[in-house]
Amino acid sequence: MTAPVTTQTATAHFADINPATGEKLADIASATPAEIVGAVATARSAWSAWRALDVEARCAILERVAASMAQHADELADLITREMGKPRAEALQEAEGYAAHGLEILEEVKLALAPQAFESRRAETVLVREPHGVVAAITPWNFPVGMPVTILFPALATGNTVVFKPSEHVPMCGALLARLFQEALPEGVLTLIQGAGDVGAQLVAADVDMIGFVGSRATGQRIMASASDGLKRLVLELGGKDPLIVFEDADLDRAAESVARHSLRNTGQVCCSVERVFVAENVAADFEKRVVEHARAWKHGDGFDESVHMGPMVSEEQRAKVVEQVDAAVRDGARLLLGGRAETGDGFFFPATVLADVDTSMKLSADETFGPVVSLTTFSGDEQEAIALANDTPYGLGANVWTADRERGARVAQGLQAGQVGVNRYLTSGSGTPWVGARQSGFGFLGGIEGHRQFTVPKTISTATPESPEA
Repeated sequence: MTAPVTTQTATAHFADINPATGEKLADIASATPAEIVGAVATARSAWSAWRALDVEARCAILERVAASMAQHADELADLITREMGKPRAEALQEAEGYAAHGLEILEEVKLALAPQAFESRRAETVLVREPHGVVAAITPWNFPVGMPVTILFPALATGNTVVFKPSEHVPMCGALLARLFQEALPEGVLTLIQGAGDVGAQLVAADVDMIGFVGSRATGQRIMASASDGLKRLVLELGGKDPLIVFEDADLDRAAESVARHSLRNTGQVCCSVERVFVAENVAADFEKRVVEHARAWKHGDGFDESVHMGPMVSEEQRAKVVEQVDAAVRDGARLLLGGRAETGDGFFFPATVLADVDTSMKLSADETFGPVVSLTTFSGDEQEAIALANDTPYGLGANVWTADRERGARVAQGLQAGQVGVNRYLTSGSGTPWVGARQSGFGFLGGIEGHRQFTVPKTISTATPESPEA
């Protein structure tokens, strides 16, 4: 597949790298400052006609996009695996699943935009919701289809136009996704730009009305600072350092399997990965053995190999961060139970790794790891201690609790500062509910009726009743 390029001559390029081999897939043209300004102006020009369509008409157009995504799911999956390394079966599941999820979003948007009536003796009031204008959609590489869908579908369905910048690690996947939208949408409603962080920063600073971003907390903080001058609306889904608590009465094998699966899936490159595991000390030795047994089964390799469970890290830089955290933890007293050594040779591979006796002062326990690492820490078994340890972080994305005592599970869940909590299961978000980053894991939120409404501004229209003194 040829590399996508912008229609104007770009002054710089960046390399699209296959993380399984280290080989260059393509040189991608990076948007120039003039092209960024032009993309926003194009979106601005297209906005009036797009917002003038009613929500049913906009959703009908976007339904065609979802259908096209489903038809191109294999091509999208190939690009996901080639560009960021995800196992091919998981990549296909992402492409197909989020094509279907796009349709669910559209139905929710129709409900979100339905006018609401309020009456009093003096006036009849209708609450309507209007789009902000031009939305900058800046999305990450770890779910190259899923994360764009969660922003692009609600942003467009609510009547905004979009300038879309995918991650520089998945530019061809982003370009194909943009093409599928553009083939159905009126001209200018969605515009693609490519580039790294500097391009994203210029887009945030441009004449946009809202920024929808999924990525790291540090980048989210920079976006918020930049957007403050124009008081631009923001939805930021940021990182996490999710805890999982295992009490002594938990089903240890089920909990251990959940720990391994949700620390290691997508090579640990998930914002809501389990990154801190707190285990009651009197079952810790047994639990460690069970976790190692489950984690050992997670074979890593090229994502096109059907036998692997984990692909490579997305980049050498990301792998180096994981290596640094693991090495520092071992130097400071953590016990390495499995893995922990980056392989030599082609690709950015790192094996499933399990560490025990991780102290909360270690960088591995404090900073987002975003790699295939299970981090085990013991606690006395006391509920309040467990809650305090779990909440000892600036993040608040997800959390998990394992206990046979349902009442204790409910109490602990109430005490955890997180947007999503799973009790005796991995956290999830039920159909129609928002995906929330509490504390520094987000600003605003995505998903569900309330999440979709963040792409709009409410407006009340009040008409005097005949009996009103003001009539």
